[in-house]
Amino acid sequence: MALPSTPRVIALANQKGGVGKTTTTINLGTALAATGEDVLIVDLDPQGNASTGLGVDHQRRRASTFDVMIGETELADVVVETAVPKLSIAPSTIDLLGVELEIASQADRSYRLRRTIEKLGSIRERNFNYVLVDCPPSLNLLTINAMAAAHSVVVPLQCEFFALEGLSQLLNTVQQVQRSLNPELTIHGIVLTMFDSRNNLSGQVVADVRAHMGDAVYDTVIPRNVRISEAPSHGKPVMLYDFKSSGSQAYLKLASEIIRREKQLTAA
Repeated sequence: MALPSTPRVIALANQKGGVGKTTTTINLGTALAATGEDVLIVDLDPQGNASTGLGVDHQRRRASTFDVMIGETELADVVVETAVPKLSIAPSTIDLLGVELEIASQADRSYRLRRTIEKLGSIRERNFNYVLVDCPPSLNLLTINAMAAAHSVVVPLQCEFFALEGLSQLLNTVQQVQRSLNPELTIHGIVLTMFDSRNNLSGQVVADVRAHMGDAVYDTVIPRNVRISEAPSHGKPVMLYDFKSSGSQAYLKLASEIIRREKQLTAA
């Protein structure tokens, strides 16, 4: 069962929490939309931080990705618009914590997200160019669904001492999904986050990760930036909060790099 060529589905995954995964999802989605791409973020994290960070309050989450995953509605029916032109989100709720109990016995449990993404174009008049899936900080059934639906995986990796710990586990999971569920899945790239130029350790981590992973690591490095940290509390991506900040400019560069890699991948 081959994946459709559009929209391009990218899962943002790392089982380690606090690495900037949701922040990267929000701001990469915003940056892609700023370049003219139509983008949908699918919030598959029960914490719902991507939804909150884009200003979608709980009153607007009457239907969520939980309802999609248990088969009560289609993804297209839970999509809401954000304050960012050309950027939409399928919000999540805490109910997602119980999704494994709901669908664990179902034969199609690993393909729930993939099948509803395939129906997006036929239900909605608007055609998305990119679907970014914000995964929970664990390698559970929600993350497996995201990888089974995705063309590729973006791995946010914090510039800290234990950065490479756990990366091998995530890469092994990707390989398992390739073998058993989605042979087309690839590692799109690794994005280094929370880089502090004043800290020698950050520079060493960048060097180590590049030495281990080579071209899989994006050229763009996301800095540790107070504006990135402040923006979610205002329900905004950093580009709306402070466009001129170093964080905003870094995510614009990352979006350009991802678009370039996408052109190379689709041309191959």
